[in-house]
Amino acid sequence: MKKEIKIKNHVEELERVNQFVEEIGEEMGLSMELQMNLNLVMEEMVSNVIFYAYPEGTEADIELVAESNGKELTFVLSDRGREFDPTAKEDADPDVNPMDRDIGGMGIYIVKNIMNQVTYQRLEGKNLLTMKKEI
Repeated sequence: MKKEIKIKNHVEELERVNQFVEEIGEEMGLSMELQMNLNLVMEEMVSNVIFYAYPEGTEADIELVAESNGKELTFVLSDRGREFDPTAKEDADPDVNPMDRDIGGMGIYIVKNIMNQVTYQRLEGKNLLTMKKEI
């Protein structure tokens, strides 16, 4: 199975990402819990690109490719925005009171805890975030 979606860097597009993940979940017969977790992961990472990858007012494409061999589901999120490696950021401390915590960092922490593998590459001017989940 291989599917892909191309969206613009607008917050309204998160709904299309959600539908994309739900279609994959239904097609593959994934549990509702796993579908919800995958939706959370994709929403976190795509919204980071929407809000932070491009200067305000810049319209750009974001691509999300999903592929599965039946044992593992792989998502590759790509954009041509500012170079940013979310995997290099130190994990947020989940035990810190949210009121005392710096803004940011929890999203990638959540993603790393849901997915089995998260890797980043910058190739030919593109950010490529690869997220793998054993199914």
